[in-house]
Amino acid sequence: MQRLRNIFLSLLILVLLGCSSTTEDQGTGSFQVPVDYYKLDNGLKVILSQDKTSPTVVIAVYYNIGFRIEPRDRTGFAHLFEHMMFQGSNNLGKMEFIQLVQQNGGVLNGSTRFDFTNYFEIVPSHKLETMLWAEADRMNGLAITQDNLTNQQGVVKNEVKVNVLNQPYGGFPWLDMPQYANENWFNAHNFYGDLEDLDAATLEDVQSFFDTYYSPNNAAISVVGDFEPEDAKKWIQQYFADIPSADIPELPDISEAPQAEEKRFEKEDRLANKPALAVAYQMPERNSRAYYAMGLLDQILVQGDNSLLYKELVKENGYTANVGGGINYLGNMFNYKGPMLWMFNFIHDNDVAADTLLQSIDGVIADLQTSGVTQEMLDKAIVKIRSSLYDNLGGFFGFGRADLLCSFALFDDNPGRINEIESEFKKVTVEDVNKTIEDYLRSTNRTVLTLKPLAVAN
Repeated sequence: MQRLRNIFLSLLILVLLGCSSTTEDQGTGSFQVPVDYYKLDNGLKVILSQDKTSPTVVIAVYYNIGFRIEPRDRTGFAHLFEHMMFQGSNNLGKMEFIQLVQQNGGVLNGSTRFDFTNYFEIVPSHKLETMLWAEADRMNGLAITQDNLTNQQGVVKNEVKVNVLNQPYGGFPWLDMPQYANENWFNAHNFYGDLEDLDAATLEDVQSFFDTYYSPNNAAISVVGDFEPEDAKKWIQQYFADIPSADIPELPDISEAPQAEEKRFEKEDRLANKPALAVAYQMPERNSRAYYAMGLLDQILVQGDNSLLYKELVKENGYTANVGGGINYLGNMFNYKGPMLWMFNFIHDNDVAADTLLQSIDGVIADLQTSGVTQEMLDKAIVKIRSSLYDNLGGFFGFGRADLLCSFALFDDNPGRINEIESEFKKVTVEDVNKTIEDYLRSTNRTVLTLKPLAVAN
């Protein structure tokens, strides 16, 4: 028990420090994350990042398959398959993967996002080899049976009902808005899945999906924490190198045409007793100067109680108790690849009309369009986003770092980008931000979604 308490205290210190054991560049004041990147002969991308702050290690495996490119007649299939990955493999029975982690004092999870499906474990350092073996075992051979498929179809359908269909504001706006704002089916379909499509999935569908997308040449693995690189490399070679690669189909076109007109929609919610409003703007191209400028505008307009929209809607007018928002509601502004929305939303009182709220929002944005941002505003935004970045890198015992390393490996073949993020924001000028306001914060580039409550307020 004393050792467990010591481990917990070490992990807590890691989270509070936020920056883990990254090294600081004395010339720039920025932190450098250790990055050791290479590929196996079968195409598996491997990223190692040593951090001896606490005796724990993160193992994260990311597959380059997300909501966007699932089959047209199998909506929700990427998410369904995330569940299938816990149903057993060549040498581990049903649920034994989970038991293996938990019985060794670790935690684990998986998720499906726009552009990837990920799995991770956080375990004591001496269990690194065990978890590498286990991840390789299910990459090499999943237990695909009709019983497992039928079981998980029921689990996913129940999850949809509990988290979306039977919840007030369920899916608002993270699930709803992409369907209204986007035109390309791959970006605009119901990512959770149509219940009929989930029922229609066959065993052959599952096997084909696994053979195609869960291959080493469509994946990245990162190891972050207290380990010796030579040991990790030896075990990764031992357990993953013989897994055969696959022929990966060409990715579909997921681009979005530039939005030329404002879109407005209303959604009824039988369980909600207060109205809500969401506003989304199409994002600039990822990694462009305007993309980084939008990240700073997000800090200026939405993030924190000193943001302009919070001041306008909460402090000055009392229309709502909070304004939430950001770039990529299913992650952060770095761990996606295709088109994306910058969005904000809030629940408000019944006696406040949506048009009144939009007038207030338009007033804030109009002031920026007329007066522009100042260097002082930009400097404060950089401080805020730098803080957010290092919270992410040190958060959840190193998982935030593992997430970015895998994402940049999958999308850019360059996990070293993790050490370029801060400098990219610092390159953004006042002129860049003001140009981005003009080009992207225009009403013709946005979608407005109002939620109409049908439940009777108490």
